[in-house]
Amino acid sequence: METPHVDWLVTSPEPTSTERAIAVGTHLISEREGYTHHGIYAGNGLVIHYGGFHHSAKRRPIEYIPLRAFAAGKGIKVQSEPDAIYTGFDAVERARSRLGEDRYRLLTNNCEHFCTWCVLGVGRSEQVRQCLRNPWTGIKTLVALARAEWMPFVTARNRLAGTVTV
Repeated sequence: METPHVDWLVTSPEPTSTERAIAVGTHLISEREGYTHHGIYAGNGLVIHYGGFHHSAKRRPIEYIPLRAFAAGKGIKVQSEPDAIYTGFDAVERARSRLGEDRYRLLTNNCEHFCTWCVLGVGRSEQVRQCLRNPWTGIKTLVALARAEWMPFVTARNRLAGTVTV
């Protein structure tokens, strides 16, 4: 099944009526370098996601984030969930019930685990499964995560030191 792509977040600096077209409780995905980030659309331009270590050395809890920040300039996709047990406000209520939770674990309790738990009733991550089945994919993903998470710190440190990263 085709996953709809919403790219208006990348091109439009203005909020649009398209935000209203995303159903409350929708499982959203935003591509990152080497992995995908997942969240649940809560309505009013907000997404509930697991903050994890996103651009921070300190782990962040499950939290609200503006839709545009969730997209991070990459756009978003709607994850089709034909076997969803919880939809709409029920999925959002499940997500809200875990707000503030700070037990992020890359392999066992990440943003994808959180979203599948919200809509399917069980946490699982296809990204983790693919990495465990194919170690080379896992290595590439870990390198991409390390780059994405630590590059802002390296760049800031180098600016302070007057050096440039290549």
